[in-house]
Amino acid sequence: MESLVFYAASGLALLGAVSVISASKPTRALLSLIASMFGLSTLYLILGADFVAMANLIVYAGAVLVLFLFVIMLQGTGAREVPFLKRFSVFYLAAALLLSAGFLILILKPVLSLSLSGAAAGSGGSTKAVGHALFTDYLLPFELTSLLLLLGILAGVALAKREESR
Repeated sequence: MESLVFYAASGLALLGAVSVISASKPTRALLSLIASMFGLSTLYLILGADFVAMANLIVYAGAVLVLFLFVIMLQGTGAREVPFLKRFSVFYLAAALLLSAGFLILILKPVLSLSLSGAAAGSGGSTKAVGHALFTDYLLPFELTSLLLLLGILAGVALAKREESR
């Protein structure tokens, strides 16, 4: 049963990722990306990393991508069809293909020699393990990240306020 769920989630993630690139409308591309995120979260759950799965759903599919959807709708570009070569120039497509081929060649040897026996058991992706590591070993970086996010929010509010006063 686990292998069936794995193949279904992998298929959903891959199909969603291909649909993001091939969709002609931005709203469909974004909804395909949300479907891909659900597939990835399912794969994380199979690996036993429940915290990563829920964080992926809450942060990316639940917040960031919905924010992108609002921006697309507010700009009015959601219903427009954009031709494929207008979205991606030929130079960037060729560069992406060459870089992808180089990356595949570079990573293929270590991945093929990797032993996957017991990899999920020692992953440490449980909520308890992540919380313990976050609040013991990585407390200072965690607090500095929260300060950086707070400064980013304040800067965004200041920039938005300055635009309104003009």
